[in-house]
Amino acid sequence: MTELAHILDGLRCAACHAVNTLWLDLIRGLVECRECGQGALIDPGDEWEDA
Repeated sequence: MTELAHILDGLRCAACHAVNTLWLDLIRGLVECRECGQGALIDPGDEWEDA
């Protein structure tokens, strides 16, 4: 079974500065800190293209 949320190893929360507490939730389009609860929405239209 595929997990719907993935930990983002080595990244630090900008709000509380905790390391390895950020989780990527692909279904909700959200990155959330499990330490302080701060979240950020992911813009699905923001794709990088190789030029």
